[in-house]
Amino acid sequence: MPACTTNPHALAGVIARLNAPDYDRWAAQIRATGGCRQPIHLRGKVEHYDRGTGRLLHCYTTRNEPDGILRLPCKTRRASRCPACAEIYRADTYHLIRAGLIGGKGVPESVTAHPTLFVTLTAPSFGTVHSRCEKNGKVSPCHARRDAETCPHGRVMSCTAKHCLDDPHLGEPLCPDCYDYTGSVLFNALAPLLWKRFADSLRRRLAKLGGLTLKDLREHLTVSFAKVAEYQRRGVVHFHAVIRLDGPGGPAAPPPSWATADALTHAVRHAAHVVSALVPAIDDQPARLLKRGTQFDIRPITLNGDLTEQAVARYIAKYATKAAECVGTLDRRINPLDNLDAFNLREHPKRVIAECLRLATIEDLAELRLANWAHMLGFRGHFSTRSRHYSTTLGALRAAREHHARDHEITTGRLPLFEEDTILVISEWTYAGKGYSVGDQIIAAAIAGTRIRDMAGGAR
Repeated sequence: MPACTTNPHALAGVIARLNAPDYDRWAAQIRATGGCRQPIHLRGKVEHYDRGTGRLLHCYTTRNEPDGILRLPCKTRRASRCPACAEIYRADTYHLIRAGLIGGKGVPESVTAHPTLFVTLTAPSFGTVHSRCEKNGKVSPCHARRDAETCPHGRVMSCTAKHCLDDPHLGEPLCPDCYDYTGSVLFNALAPLLWKRFADSLRRRLAKLGGLTLKDLREHLTVSFAKVAEYQRRGVVHFHAVIRLDGPGGPAAPPPSWATADALTHAVRHAAHVVSALVPAIDDQPARLLKRGTQFDIRPITLNGDLTEQAVARYIAKYATKAAECVGTLDRRINPLDNLDAFNLREHPKRVIAECLRLATIEDLAELRLANWAHMLGFRGHFSTRSRHYSTTLGALRAAREHHARDHEITTGRLPLFEEDTILVISEWTYAGKGYSVGDQIIAAAIAGTRIRDMAGGAR
């Protein structure tokens, strides 16, 4: 956000807010949002009544607040929309993942003895793209070929450039006309289905290794997992997953003796190879069978070494706040009637989005709802998910934080202490918008910057 401006409208807004009699209360609201970039505006009241007598004990109303509204953090997970709220989501995800690896937050510490793997499932190739190849700290040419072929569109399929990390060409096809945009979109759309089939196949394989039927497996073994989706620069989704073997009912019980890390590795390899999804014939293209990429990574998680529980939790939490921004697409939905040229997109993401909108008009693909997810390049699944028994939940972490904040408010005298069983709470809230005016945005950015510096100073 801008630190200064010459916009007369913004300057007038800044002066009016700073000179308002309720500025201190407004600034307190802004600090309470934690630096949220687009706070939610609510209008309403909360009343506390004694159940026995009907007497009003306490009342809060936004009528006395600045502008007559209460500002609350937006709580988005997207770092591109609100870095402050996304950081809270990232921290919650970190603790959720780490608790499933070393215990805590309701998970016993004995879980560290359970076989646990960090698995990366990639996507297949849909055409040659510009990439950065680095080995032993030395960057190699992208696709250097002495005898490079010329594609049907007249382009030589070679690139001798040594791309830097922020090179905009990374992930873009060497020949956009040869790139399989249809396959890329359909793979993203079916990625959640491929994951479900992978998890089902993994359980079936483990049951076979244990000499059990799939129905009997749950009485001996539980497969727990937490995963996150990551976009590659070419705009295709792959998954990172923590997969753990527990006893029946979850992490409180050890898995059977035959359920070892080697058995889990074998089952993961088998499931990654066999799962597929059939796409019906569309246009002039025959039906195709989509499978995961042939490259995948399976590594054990240890308490010391290169792949510790902290490293895995940080890695997964980092991608839980991202979407397809690295590809160059938008972080909001696109209307099929929108002019894509008006969004200033690079050619590659624009062609992926255009293909989503085109495929959305085909009746056989209507259930994929590709028009709604064009800004996500076809992917319509949850970015961060976990199985029921993996560890705690984001809801539990948020509830604990809310209880802590409420206890703090009571301790400092800002909220009255009531016996909850004897109190009737009546709330009435309405949505009144979100975000800041231009002038308020400048002041809020300054307040957030001061808060960050204060926190950094306290850490030192």
